[in-house]
Amino acid sequence: MTVIAFIIGVALLVVGLAVSIALHELGHLFPAKHFGVRVGQYMIGFGPTLWSRRIGETEYGFKALPLGGYISMAGMYPPSRRAGAGDGADGSGTEGKAGGGLFATMVQDARAANDETLAGRDGEDGDTGRAFYELPVYKRVIIMLGGPVMNFLLAIVLFAIVFSGIGLQTATTTIASVNECVLPAGMTQTECTPDAPASPAAAAGLRPGDVIVSVDGTAVATFAEASAIVQASPGRTIPIVVRRGGAEQTLQITPMLAERQVAGADGTVETAEVGFVGMTATVEYVRQPIADGPQAALAQTGQVFGIIWQLPARVYDTAVDLITGQSRDPNSPLSVVGAGRLAGEVAATDAPILNRVSSLLTILGSLNIALFVFNLLPLLPLDGGHVVVALWDGLRRAWAKLWRRPPPAPVDAAKLVPVTFVVVIALIAMTVVLVAADLFNPVQLLG
Repeated sequence: MTVIAFIIGVALLVVGLAVSIALHELGHLFPAKHFGVRVGQYMIGFGPTLWSRRIGETEYGFKALPLGGYISMAGMYPPSRRAGAGDGADGSGTEGKAGGGLFATMVQDARAANDETLAGRDGEDGDTGRAFYELPVYKRVIIMLGGPVMNFLLAIVLFAIVFSGIGLQTATTTIASVNECVLPAGMTQTECTPDAPASPAAAAGLRPGDVIVSVDGTAVATFAEASAIVQASPGRTIPIVVRRGGAEQTLQITPMLAERQVAGADGTVETAEVGFVGMTATVEYVRQPIADGPQAALAQTGQVFGIIWQLPARVYDTAVDLITGQSRDPNSPLSVVGAGRLAGEVAATDAPILNRVSSLLTILGSLNIALFVFNLLPLLPLDGGHVVVALWDGLRRAWAKLWRRPPPAPVDAAKLVPVTFVVVIALIAMTVVLVAADLFNPVQLLG
């Protein structure tokens, strides 16, 4: 493992993640601008601002910690009631005044900050209706789903590049090597002894560079198809047609019964007695149909949806493994640190450059799938939480319209700030556990 290659792998993942975040926020920004919402900031990262520039009414910039991003839209919450508009005897309002504890103070602070985003909007010509909460429900949903959808589309593009641009490593029908003899499975010996029997492939006259055309009368397009026929024919002499030097030749081969590692019906590898001839295939990149990339993205999305609700339990198991020193489950969740470490290890492996590029793109595609699914969770401050608030607001309005009642006031999501606080604390706690585990008890995927 070279240090330079490792650093390059980590750097590439960081850049790719920054691009993913930027596109996520653009997915919010474009529809928000299109629907006329006033956007004050578009920022990549958190913490102190490193660079920014104002274009029109929006400030664009980068912050010190590239672990996320945000856009600041006017009126994420409805404005609080001003003094004099309330229902007290002295005319003072009671809404928007928080007291009696931390959570109440948090609600008030959220409302105050939200009111600041609306400051200066009132009274401006043509500026009415530019707050997020004033939009129709479907427009609010489109804005909030825009970010996750951008991550999903990026994942589709990345998987399409891997599957259809680079291709998948596939064992072709061209023979790469032929074993001279048969060595018992499990032995460390690699050289043939005088008493070792010749392999069926060598005895049949197969040579490296031969292209398998058919086996036992069945035309084959992949090495896997040829192997399946061979494995099902132990002890039986079968014809094998190969193309050598531009001409086809028919050879007779008798697979011997041997214990070998084979893939089961469910994809697991198991030991079984099958036909064996002693030849290996040339592995090449084979470009897949253009639909395979999107299909892979959809399949992985379904898998992530299936396990996302298990995330707290999986993080707990990871914490237990960290404390006890046990090896981590290879399927345990990773933090950004773990993903970066994996990218570095992939970049530093002794493999062809195309293999490493393909693996790095796959990792980045998987991260975008995770971002897509995670942001759809119906919890504030995640995008899915804002979608739920908008849908609930629309349901209340539809119900009032059905019963011919006055439209209700907009849903005050500021009241959910305490819930948001709890969610944020939980996310921070899980992140700390995963980062610690990735530093001191990393997942061993590459040996």
